[in-house]
Amino acid sequence: MIQSLLIANRGEIACRVIRTARQMGIRTVAVYSDADADALHVREADEAVHIGPSPARESYLVGEKILAAAKQTGAEAIHPGYGFLSENAEFAQAVMDAGLVWVGPNPSSITAMGLKDAAKKLMAAAGVPVTPGYMGENQEPAFLAAEAAKIGYPVLIKAVAGGGGKGMRLVEAPEDFVDALASCKREASSSFGNEHVLIEKYIASPRHIEVQVFGDSHGNVVHLFERDCSLQRRHQKVIEEAPAPGMDAATREALCAAAVRAAKAVDYVGAGTIEFIADGSGKLSADRIWFMEMNTRLQVEHPVTEEITGVDLVEWQLLVASGGKLPKSQEDLTIDGWAMEARLYAEDPAKGFLPSIGRLELLEFGEAEGAEGRGRIDTGVYEGAEVSPFYDPMIAKVIAWGEDRDEARERLGEMLEDSAVWPVRTNASFLVKALQHPDFAAGKVDTGLIGRDGEAMAQAPLPSDEVLEAAANSLVPANALPGFRLNAAPMRSAWFSLDGEKVEIALTGEGSEEPDDAVLVTEQGQAWLLAPWRRDGVHGGADASGAILAPMPGKVIAVEVAEGQAVTKGQKLLTLEAMKMEHTLTAPFDGVVAELNAVAGAQIQVEALLARVEPVEP
Repeated sequence: MIQSLLIANRGEIACRVIRTARQMGIRTVAVYSDADADALHVREADEAVHIGPSPARESYLVGEKILAAAKQTGAEAIHPGYGFLSENAEFAQAVMDAGLVWVGPNPSSITAMGLKDAAKKLMAAAGVPVTPGYMGENQEPAFLAAEAAKIGYPVLIKAVAGGGGKGMRLVEAPEDFVDALASCKREASSSFGNEHVLIEKYIASPRHIEVQVFGDSHGNVVHLFERDCSLQRRHQKVIEEAPAPGMDAATREALCAAAVRAAKAVDYVGAGTIEFIADGSGKLSADRIWFMEMNTRLQVEHPVTEEITGVDLVEWQLLVASGGKLPKSQEDLTIDGWAMEARLYAEDPAKGFLPSIGRLELLEFGEAEGAEGRGRIDTGVYEGAEVSPFYDPMIAKVIAWGEDRDEARERLGEMLEDSAVWPVRTNASFLVKALQHPDFAAGKVDTGLIGRDGEAMAQAPLPSDEVLEAAANSLVPANALPGFRLNAAPMRSAWFSLDGEKVEIALTGEGSEEPDDAVLVTEQGQAWLLAPWRRDGVHGGADASGAILAPMPGKVIAVEVAEGQAVTKGQKLLTLEAMKMEHTLTAPFDGVVAELNAVAGAQIQVEALLARVEPVEP
């Protein structure tokens, strides 16, 4: 059995692997970049090695540094997680050549499934149904256009080395084909160094259904049933579930048997996923589900499979990598209940899903409710940690289990609504709205759902009047005189700042003996800062103090004035960089810069006092 394990990854998947390894008594080694020096996976591992600067291409993607860290710490095995080097056959071979155990499939299996065209040919030969299309060597535009016409429009042009939604073009009419082909080839060449493409039939109402497979070095291969990952935004999965809605026993048996044939065709060892595209325009059936690709690694969404089968897939990976047989046969594996997973990201849906970076000053996750409730949080961050601009902005995977689909869906929504993150923005409200969408709730989901209705889901939420009134009550002094209203109960209202926006809130309580300067309001999985109203420089004005406040966490990239300098209304004072955008703060009125607390290059938090302008005496 493996005794020491280096995890060649970061974030939640590194923490996930460490958790199982610890339960198995295996010593763990983490690797980290400059940006991850205080990361959770570094704190949780038994040992950690610094491997370079923050950019992944200078740290996590440098195989030589990973191998050097393994040698330095005496690690016996390397687990790649997902992403980074997990599907790099050359790195897998280098690990094995160094005398280390590679926790993953053989390099030959990775290579066989690495190119979409070669993989499809291999699958067709193994009796696995593949989408109608052209996967040949002839890449002449005129020839490919003719093949597209044979297949029938609409068609997809796909880079054979593509992934993550890149190198893919939908063509709905013959006259658009040549331009789309040229565009796809340019992106494929730039992103993957390979402009070769394939053409396949486009499914108008596609569903993304995948099967978890697992093999060992003794020739055994099993499936652990299917997952549905159809709810996607720009080809990126948003919510995943297991099993797939609408899947009957006969279709499941045919689909999973095809997945096992696919794995056996490449002598697969370890955890892998066979991804299929299904025609979702009607009832699911085996003759309308086709092979799409294979991911030769653990998937982000693997927890939903674990929740319905009771299997720890990372434990199986480590057992199989140590030379052991699969712990269960196919007959031992059954489906229990339903599970759903949502990817909670540090991003702002209302601003085009721009990443939101900064310190997690508040980080609370909701818990599953009910006697039979089961909830799970897989995360790689902690309260006080920084969301870095260098990596995927995932905060956590939120997973809920229920006896049936509705119970799992409702429980996941409750867990997201009860979560709170601040000042970093998240997509929690977007996820809740997606879960509540009538089509998703009914199990009628295809990969285009968010593209059609996502704009409404992305709208910025606001806290309810009840929550605002309760919060405002803590910001005003007790025994303030109520407003007079003829033949009605006394009522007051006041202006407040809700994340920098001016709002009027009714004051129906008694106030506070010791009013707060500000209070965090949490609801619907979101958090807002509520404070007494004061006009700040970002909105073009200020109160008597002339306070210039940071509207969000970010970096000061330019300071245009000096302390004591005279300024005019509207004059540029500072420039902030936040969420990959620049924000200019200006003088609210003619005056003098009485206080300046910002320097170029400094990281600042929301509501930080950057400068103060005093009005000029008449």
